[in-house]
Amino acid sequence: MRRLFQPMVHRAALLSAALLIPCISNAQTDCEAGNGLVDFTPPPGMSVQQVIEKFGAEEAKMKMARQRYTFTQDVSIHPVDSATASGTYHEVTTISYDDKGKRLENVNLAENTLRGLALTAEDMDDIRVFMPLVLTTDDLQQYKLIYGGKQRVDDLETYMFHVEPKKEDKRYFQGRIWVDNRDFQIVKVCGKSGPEKRVKKRQQPDLRPTFVTYRQQVGEFWFPAYTRSDDTLQFPRGSIHLREIIKYTNYKKMEGSVAAKP
Repeated sequence: MRRLFQPMVHRAALLSAALLIPCISNAQTDCEAGNGLVDFTPPPGMSVQQVIEKFGAEEAKMKMARQRYTFTQDVSIHPVDSATASGTYHEVTTISYDDKGKRLENVNLAENTLRGLALTAEDMDDIRVFMPLVLTTDDLQQYKLIYGGKQRVDDLETYMFHVEPKKEDKRYFQGRIWVDNRDFQIVKVCGKSGPEKRVKKRQQPDLRPTFVTYRQQVGEFWFPAYTRSDDTLQFPRGSIHLREIIKYTNYKKMEGSVAAKP
């Protein structure tokens, strides 16, 4: 294992940054935690488009490899100091995949005491799809990527990209990604899904929080390890400060599985 993100370090960095820069929101502070200065020079030895093509291909390999593992997904969501919402959502699930790559979920623990706040199908999509974001070559055809420069993230040298959808015909990711400059896989994601659902008058809007996800190295691939969202959603009846943490642990290669092929 070459390098490893450690979520506890990021939480400590987040706390320090929040104390030093109180004018920045918790969500924005999470995005910046662990980041170094941006070097706007182009990637050495290849064009930006070649970097995009290379990491799209490596992400496809990572996606295939992850489908040959089981892992535990631990989701915790709760409002913070809210006058209009309370309680906790906590779910622990064992995730695996069948021979065709279909996701299988075995719920080990499910507790939901949320009041004044309801989780939607889009919230579940965030947990399954957008927070552990993967951008393969096929996925990248739906996005516009803007090179943001070289940036150190903890002990990793990365290429940073701004990501936005080409269309708004369905829900997409919008935000930033950091791609390791050696393995050409995403190692950090920060942004949100969208567009946020437009609703009729007097209906509650379906708002999406900003999140940050870190990956860790499992063998030769970088798998999602830790997601944090600490954001304030502005509803017509009042704001709700929402905190969400997802841990992806216990990665184990399924018996009889083989390594992903290029």
